[in-house]
Amino acid sequence: MAATAVRHLRAAGSPTAVEPLPRPVLRAVREDERPPVDPAEFRRVLGHFASGVTIVTALDADGPAGFACQSFASLSLDPPLVAFMVARTSTTWPRIADSGTFCVNILGAEQGPLCRSFAVSGADKFAGVEWDHAPATGSPRLAGSPAWIDCTITAVHTGGDHLIVVGRVESLGAAEDGDPLLFHRGRFGRFSS
Repeated sequence: MAATAVRHLRAAGSPTAVEPLPRPVLRAVREDERPPVDPAEFRRVLGHFASGVTIVTALDADGPAGFACQSFASLSLDPPLVAFMVARTSTTWPRIADSGTFCVNILGAEQGPLCRSFAVSGADKFAGVEWDHAPATGSPRLAGSPAWIDCTITAVHTGGDHLIVVGRVESLGAAEDGDPLLFHRGRFGRFSS
């Protein structure tokens, strides 16, 4: 399904003509089969891995869209690629896929409240949020974020109950200083010396 969306984007020549993806069946095991590990234990153990926190944004015909994302990574230097993972049940993802572009806003240590506001579903996430247009794609670039990466979608892969989105970096920038917002064991944090 995800590959179909990317092919459609390329064939249409315009990143705005994508139909929303159908809701997927989210079972990784058969009905009569036990999952290999308990989901609560999976989350608990993987919560020991500290990660940075981002907000992935895009601009479609209905306006700005975005969601909080901790599953972001640098993928390739040549060509410059990044990747993020998004739940297949996300209501924001179809809007980002529709735009064909996105901006990854890397959050600073003081931006926990901003992250929380983008982690909810159904609210106007951009209410009161200052932003401008990223230079290459026009995706929302959030004020106060210490770094941003402006991308076009090049591939989407399925990965269980998530999609793996690959983007080609078109432009990027960062402030000279500032600590990142970290997420560890269900809480926000920061580096301490």
